[in-house]
Amino acid sequence: MHPTLESEEHKALRSAVAALGKRHGRNFDREALWSEAAKLGYLGVNLPEAYGGGGGGIAELSIVLEELGTAGCPLLMMVVSPAICGTVIARFGTEQQKQDWLPGLADGTRTMAFGITEPDAGSNSHRITTTARRDGTDWLLTGRKVFISGVDIADATLIVGRTEDARTGNLKPCLFIVPRDADGFSRRQIDMELNAAEKQFELALDDVRLPAEALVGDEDAGLLQLFAGLNPERIMTAAFAIGMGRYALAQAITYARERTVWKAPIGAHQAIAHPLAQAHIDLELARLMMQKAAHLYDAGDDVGAGEAANMAKYAAGEACVKAVDQAVHTLGGNGLTREFGLASLITAARVARIAPVSREMILNYVSHQTLGLPKSY
Repeated sequence: MHPTLESEEHKALRSAVAALGKRHGRNFDREALWSEAAKLGYLGVNLPEAYGGGGGGIAELSIVLEELGTAGCPLLMMVVSPAICGTVIARFGTEQQKQDWLPGLADGTRTMAFGITEPDAGSNSHRITTTARRDGTDWLLTGRKVFISGVDIADATLIVGRTEDARTGNLKPCLFIVPRDADGFSRRQIDMELNAAEKQFELALDDVRLPAEALVGDEDAGLLQLFAGLNPERIMTAAFAIGMGRYALAQAITYARERTVWKAPIGAHQAIAHPLAQAHIDLELARLMMQKAAHLYDAGDDVGAGEAANMAKYAAGEACVKAVDQAVHTLGGNGLTREFGLASLITAARVARIAPVSREMILNYVSHQTLGLPKSY
């Protein structure tokens, strides 16, 4: 398949999801949309067919999220549950873990959150202090996480911890499935100015006892497993941002065509038209890079996908912020009213610049990995 030209199947998927999104619209009910998208097979489109998924890849899943976002009803948990957790379990989980989780993640009856960020680690995942230590055949997990989405609605959280390497004494990353009702696992909702259907939480793990089978994959493959989940996360964040930017732009275009202050509609004026055209171009360019990243990831090129996914996330975040800003500006005072629903996107658009990795960290990645420049840290 050509990575930059959409197949007929992809176009069909895009228009089908767009129709679903249109039915739900901006004032959507998250649970109703989630279960309908699941029933239609959209939530698990990237998961293996053997476990109830669609057998596709991140290319298909990103189309679903982008089109829902364009309709004004993005499902943020798609970034986490099927894309990160589903991918990691499908690639590295035991047969039992796959059977336990993948069918539920695919049909939407189960969701999983993802816990990596910590209060004192931020972008430096090497400073993660959540540790797992053995106690007989069990594991004991202790630590703190912050800005974890949707923990209240998730059946479990895939927690990134660290175990001590018996040979070297060094800590290495590992992933654990922690059920929501596990003893010692508590959450506190963070009071956000962000207006989103999904809430953000701070998590505390105080000697959470987990059986041996809670560990996903091989203890020694930690970093590989982690990045297997983080590339889809970046690609899906790009899809989220592109969808939001397209939604805002569509509102502004409709307004600019109809709103007349002097003789012609305001969209006839280049001061209004050109910035909207630029925003459209930037969103299209970001989408191309997102498609390239998804293509590389689905083809099994983790290294190439890492570079492209970071670039796609960066480009989409910038394009989204500019599109939302220009859309609000085009509507003037109306852009700040609840009726038009654009003002809340000013805050939401920022998320794509900050999470799951800041644009500065992406520029660091490109400086070091792509350009071969020396590190300052």
